Amino acid sequence: MSGFFGVVSQSDCSQTLFYGTDYHSHLGTEYGGLAVLGETFSRTIHNISQTQFKSKFFDDHKMMKGNKGIGVISAKEEQPIFINSKFGPFCIVSTGRLENANHLAKELLKKGISFSEVSRDTVNITELVAKLITQGNDLLDGIQKMFKKIDGSCSFLILNHEGVWAIRDRLGYTPIAVGQREDAWAVTSETSAFTNNGFATVKYMAPGEIVLLNEKGMVQKKKGHHKNQICSFLWIYTGFPSSSYEGINVETVRERCGQCLAKKDRDIEVDVVCGVPDSGIAHALGYAMESKRPYRRPLVKYTPGYGRSYTPPAQDIRDLVAKMKLVPIKDIIEGKRIVVCDDSIVRGTQLKNFTIKKLWENGAREVHVRIACPPLMFPCRFNLSTRTTHELAARRAIKDIEKKDIENVGDYIDPDSDKYKKMVKWIEKDLEVTTLRYQRVDDMVKAIGLTRENLCLYCWTGKSSKVSF
Repeated sequence: MSGFFGVVSQSDCSQTLFYGTDYHSHLGTEYGGLAVLGETFSRTIHNISQTQFKSKFFDDHKMMKGNKGIGVISAKEEQPIFINSKFGPFCIVSTGRLENANHLAKELLKKGISFSEVSRDTVNITELVAKLITQGNDLLDGIQKMFKKIDGSCSFLILNHEGVWAIRDRLGYTPIAVGQREDAWAVTSETSAFTNNGFATVKYMAPGEIVLLNEKGMVQKKKGHHKNQICSFLWIYTGFPSSSYEGINVETVRERCGQCLAKKDRDIEVDVVCGVPDSGIAHALGYAMESKRPYRRPLVKYTPGYGRSYTPPAQDIRDLVAKMKLVPIKDIIEGKRIVVCDDSIVRGTQLKNFTIKKLWENGAREVHVRIACPPLMFPCRFNLSTRTTHELAARRAIKDIEKKDIENVGDYIDPDSDKYKKMVKWIEKDLEVTTLRYQRVDDMVKAIGLTRENLCLYCWTGKSSKVSF
């Protein structure tokens, strides 16, 4: 997943753009980029896989002069992309995933359209989206024609002489919010970028909506619709605690998730409740509030310099981050019966090898793992995360139980079925924990506070909402 920020100000915008973009650093680990428009376009992109966005761009942003700009933290691709099109030059940043990207790229190549950016031997999705847009009669027409061609999810910002265009994908999978302060308008993936920059959230964009921000304010260029399919994982794991999507705060949802887990746990006695830093903390706080057991920190994260172990693209880097970032405190762990709350189990190797193992090695008496979402069953269709079912702990369990790969896993999705219970027991044994329990889909939906129809639950159910245009 990537995140972006855009701003139009009455004066120079570079400092606001710099800090606003930096507040998306939890969403990507590969590239960062800024583009500012004053008398001309200025653009800079850096690899941030081995350093933080702030240190890479601190000097650069001071040299970029203009009153409007866009920035991005990218999980995979170099962006912003600059295009000098038939309807004028523009820069673009995006987040999302296109399932038919290779097919669309081949179509454009047959038309004689070239690509200059390559991401790991595949087409750069942001450049592909830009080239598709240029096939329209004007910018707005090109955006709408692009949406009709893509299969997947894509939200993006465009910077041109008119201002900053914000375009939310038609499924509503990724959120976009608009903010205002006295001297500027801004748009963001994460509302946490607004608070310390002095913006108040004035609008959560609807799926398919297009707005233009300029010196005069906000202009709606295309109405959205109310058929939403926003990613549930934003609240469970991906989003920053102070962010809100559709007006619902991340931290409060995670607390409610923990409370739901504790209500189903009346049959165990524990001494300590903890969360795997950082995204498991609020789930654990909710669990502690409901269970009336003390929240403590047997595992602490060493500085914000260690990012998320989920986002790096290479498994060896993910494992190294997971190993190094958590430091155990033996005085809190030894002899304790501990509930460990975490957002999810993807592959399970990091939880087992770099979290649970540290608790056992430091004398834990019991380790009870509670997961804030159901077992992940399907790779995400709409963003960069797990790419194959073979990566998922639940699928490994099913394969071992069935002695083969199976396509129909419906019985394993039903939390009341015998097969589901066998799968959880298999994972519990593989993790080497005292007990393991997952959240139910209905409880997770209730904790989020939107209707099931307005949430993407594909990772857990394999079903996408039926959205027609």
